[in-house]
Amino acid sequence: MTSSDMGAAPPVSRTEYVAERLKQDVASGAIKPGELIKQTVLAKRYGVSATPVREAMRLLAADGVLSYSPHKGASVREMTPDTARDLYRLRAAAEREATVMAVERMTPAGLETIREKHAALDRAQRDGAATAADLSLMNRAFHFAIYSQTSPLVVQHIELLWSRLTPSTTVWRHPPDAHELEKDHDQILEAIVRKDAQAAGDFMAQHIQRAYKIRESQPELRAAGSDEREDFGNV
Repeated sequence: MTSSDMGAAPPVSRTEYVAERLKQDVASGAIKPGELIKQTVLAKRYGVSATPVREAMRLLAADGVLSYSPHKGASVREMTPDTARDLYRLRAAAEREATVMAVERMTPAGLETIREKHAALDRAQRDGAATAADLSLMNRAFHFAIYSQTSPLVVQHIELLWSRLTPSTTVWRHPPDAHELEKDHDQILEAIVRKDAQAAGDFMAQHIQRAYKIRESQPELRAAGSDEREDFGNV
């Protein structure tokens, strides 16, 4: 699976289509932090002209995903230790509440979708054929299957937080860490199934804090300039 296989909903405009594709490429690690993004390359990749690519870059720059200059071009923002810590702390708080809301509003169809996304990630881990980028995208699908049970406003807010984080696909490259993250998913799903909203929310917050600790404890994941793991405490 690649970001081009993810199948987004029909776009309202070419600019929004390109923005969504570009966010997927950033999230999957296909475009690396600090890498110069060429409009001509993206236009060819996405099958559009340069204009929607340029406008999409401006949109993502306004959201803080990219650094953009009309003369220098665009690049994915590089993560600093303070930014990584703050974003994960915000994620833990926001996604805890979103999970509580989701359980309170859960529909049978929504629960079935969550089960399917969880099972897909579990199979991919056991089979061992999926790349770290594949697992990262499946992880995202599981999370947003939960948040989709809230409201578009909540989903949009969380999407913005995710988009501000540089890719952490390598979190899924280390089997012991990936196994622990998937055990967290098991706990979250079990709490959702038994309709324990508070427990599901607490497990989600703990899960995000674990992901932060993994990211900051490994040299290849750690935000630029971070010398050691820094715990942001309970949320």
